[in-house]
Amino acid sequence: MVLVGALEHFLAHLKLNRNLSPHTCRAYHSDLDHWIRDLSERLQIETLNDLSQRLNASSFRAYLSAVMETHEKASVCRRLSSIRTFLRFLKHQGWIEKNVNVLVPHPKMQSSLPTFLGVTEVSELLNAPDRTTLLGKRDLALLELMYGAGLRVSEVVALNCSDLDRSSGWVRVMGKGSRERIIPFGTSASAALSDYLQARGTPELGEPVFVNFKNTRLSARSVGRILAKQLVRAASFKSISPHGLRHSFATHLLSAGADLRTIQELLGHSQLSTTQRYTHVDLGILMDEYQRLHPLTFVGKKAGKSAID
Repeated sequence: MVLVGALEHFLAHLKLNRNLSPHTCRAYHSDLDHWIRDLSERLQIETLNDLSQRLNASSFRAYLSAVMETHEKASVCRRLSSIRTFLRFLKHQGWIEKNVNVLVPHPKMQSSLPTFLGVTEVSELLNAPDRTTLLGKRDLALLELMYGAGLRVSEVVALNCSDLDRSSGWVRVMGKGSRERIIPFGTSASAALSDYLQARGTPELGEPVFVNFKNTRLSARSVGRILAKQLVRAASFKSISPHGLRHSFATHLLSAGADLRTIQELLGHSQLSTTQRYTHVDLGILMDEYQRLHPLTFVGKKAGKSAID
């Protein structure tokens, strides 16, 4: 079988058996198509038999060296992860006999802490939209719900009115891997949603919750522009993505005493290790407060100042 044909089988497997999103499937396709074209051009590897016989560690090192010249480390790590997953699939299908997956290097990825807003900064952001206009009401409802329920931007733009239970304060979302979850949101978000939907003329249950001025569903890019606009109105010095509101939601819950398992369920993380990143953020806040408030830090500063004087 040629590698291009094996790739088509793999992509179908991701879509049908693993329920991965179209965006994730496109990323796999892009990564693997690039690698397969490189194999063809540089090593004349076209078939699965060629792959089993002629793929070696040096060829991977050469490919990795070439990719790192034009890509960030995060992109390189993602591409190698895609290749490992593809090779595991080929071995599991019995299409290759050798475990060539062991040849793929594992570059270490430096983990970055999530960017988030403080409680006061969120409050200033939520006070920014102009509540006298329909678009201002929409922006407020959008931000309130994203922060109040910790939604991904893909989840919030996909919402229909039937997914909201404003009387009980619950929203039903379809997360990654087609995993459905039901999340509570606060009275502030509920009031903002009611105000916005009433101003729209109480849309039908099957209509999108958030629409643009043409009355069509908001895109993820539009949500990013709305957030950037309202951050400017709030005179915020921070620039965050819509995902930053989700990080803020999780960090504030953790700071208030919520346990990680609860936050994991609310965020829809499949693994607790993903949620544990927020413990590092919380420890960072604790360290900042310690440096700011602990008496010994003042003693050290005064002593240092006296010595300088």
